[in-house]
Amino acid sequence: MRRLAQKGAKVVIADVSDERGASLAREVGFGSLYVSTDCMDEDAIAKAVKAAASLGPLRAAVITHIGPDWPGGRGPARMLDPDGVRHPLAKFAQVINVYLNSAFAVTSQAAEEMAKNEPLASNQRGVIINTASIAGFEGQPGQAAYSAAKGGIIGMTLTIARDLAERGIRVMAIAPGPFFTVSLSEVMTAEQAQERWGSTVPNPKRLGDPDEYAILAAQIVENDFLNGTTIRLDGALRL
Repeated sequence: MRRLAQKGAKVVIADVSDERGASLAREVGFGSLYVSTDCMDEDAIAKAVKAAASLGPLRAAVITHIGPDWPGGRGPARMLDPDGVRHPLAKFAQVINVYLNSAFAVTSQAAEEMAKNEPLASNQRGVIINTASIAGFEGQPGQAAYSAAKGGIIGMTLTIARDLAERGIRVMAIAPGPFFTVSLSEVMTAEQAQERWGSTVPNPKRLGDPDEYAILAAQIVENDFLNGTTIRLDGALRL
């Protein structure tokens, strides 16, 4: 959002971390707003979209989030645990709901609002960027639900882009590799994360920087010929 704000965009930050979100909106400046938003609540999503539209035509939506704890606790879950007990459907379904269904919900509401815009050059009305993951291509042990959710985002990107083509709305996805995110910083230091995952990246041999995601998102917003695909952002990592 900093990158987009620096380019003149009016930014709305939608999250459930109220204190951090409000602080970030003040830091970003340029008239940025924070709207408390639970991505599992369609009414809350509608409120955030309305807030964005109040600042001017909604031209870009960047959707990235991390979900809450799911049944049985957070983290990997193999199909059979050490005692031979299966991965429960409730846990699988909750992960799909958090990481895929909510992304669709935000995408659909953003598209509905963007369709009201007056078209710009080449009939463009807006762009939606979802966050997938390299796990959507190459899931690891214990990632069946997460990989299915992120694979779902990858799978729906081209289809929705084709659905919205006549409306002049582009749809893209970014599939990051290992990044040092805020959520990761809450459980380990940058040095610990680098030691665990950084060395697995071919080049550069480090974790991704969130600003590198922002640079790519800003380029997608600006480049009208990027549409209907998922871009890997992973330093050539293949798991």
